[in-house]
Amino acid sequence: MKNGNNNVYINKSAIYLPNQPVSNDEMEDYLGIIKEIKTSSKKIVLRNNGIKNRYYAIDKLGKATHTNAEMTALAVRKLVEDNTNELKNVELLACGTSSPDQMMPSHGVMVHGWLPETSAIEVVSPSGNCCSGMHALKYAYLSIKSGEVENAISTGSERLSRVLRADTFNEEVEQLIQLKKDPFISFEKEFLRWMLSDGAGAFFLSNKKNETGLSIRIDWLESVSYAHEKETCMYMASEKLEDGTLKGYMDFDAEEIISKSVLSMKQDTKLLGENIVHLGFDKLKTICEKRNFNVDEVDYFLPHLSSEFFRSKIAQKLIDNQMEIPAAKWFTNLSAVGNVGAASVYLMIDELLNAGKLKSGNKIMLAVPESARFSYVFGLLTVC
Repeated sequence: MKNGNNNVYINKSAIYLPNQPVSNDEMEDYLGIIKEIKTSSKKIVLRNNGIKNRYYAIDKLGKATHTNAEMTALAVRKLVEDNTNELKNVELLACGTSSPDQMMPSHGVMVHGWLPETSAIEVVSPSGNCCSGMHALKYAYLSIKSGEVENAISTGSERLSRVLRADTFNEEVEQLIQLKKDPFISFEKEFLRWMLSDGAGAFFLSNKKNETGLSIRIDWLESVSYAHEKETCMYMASEKLEDGTLKGYMDFDAEEIISKSVLSMKQDTKLLGENIVHLGFDKLKTICEKRNFNVDEVDYFLPHLSSEFFRSKIAQKLIDNQMEIPAAKWFTNLSAVGNVGAASVYLMIDELLNAGKLKSGNKIMLAVPESARFSYVFGLLTVC
């Protein structure tokens, strides 16, 4: 019934991480060494990001072991314990990712295709970067809250390991060698090779809390973009021009796409450092003021950290804004699973639930920054 004011609960969570964890020492066994030239940035980046293990949906030869859609569907199956009846009764599927397996069809419908036991249902595919998994969650939340559906599954997932492989960059480096230039790819490209991880997470949401066990009520989710005032920071299938605009892959010829490794992911690290913390966490202050919410009520703070480098900077910004959240209340699993982008919040909540740490009444604050063109999603959840 459409009453427009339903409570919305996360009733279940599940994740899927492909293959075995890959340690820092094993990374190049999977990603390879670019033109057999030892990297200059690996040790620096790994020291700053604090990641100890990550997961790749490829083997050591670079062959894919899973697609993004397949991993997402496997997380959904774990969510419902492969129960055919539960899959058949799902009313909405919302799937966010920054790394779909193809430009079209959409990621969401490809996930749906891996779940033939479901019915003919609404499927949406929020795109973008780290916020896309949260946008999927918000779409599902609003659909249930408004009464359009009674239940939904939202997901966040990534599979970027294949484009981090050395063979993505070898042609570019070979041309630099021939031109007698420094045979190293730019730091903006290499930086991300040591950051990103594959995996998927899923939530089952409904307008009723669990009859037994804990549920997590979504109190609010707020998102914001600063693209109207900031140029692009992270990008893929494009190149950034001197004036700050992007040239998309369709405007390169086939040879340039290979020689310039246009399909790789890049990040403007200077722009990142200048903007990512203050834009988002000044906004969080205004959100909390508008909602008359005091962060002293928070029991668990779950920030999506792309790197441990930003932990102290976020903590200081919260202090500056008179919103200090003690370190004991922070919860992340970056070091164990790596930066899984759109799936990161799903992985954190799933670990909290399964660790048995949550108690009824606990307040959980979510913070997801996205550097692509500086977007953010913040949320507040209550365990019940």
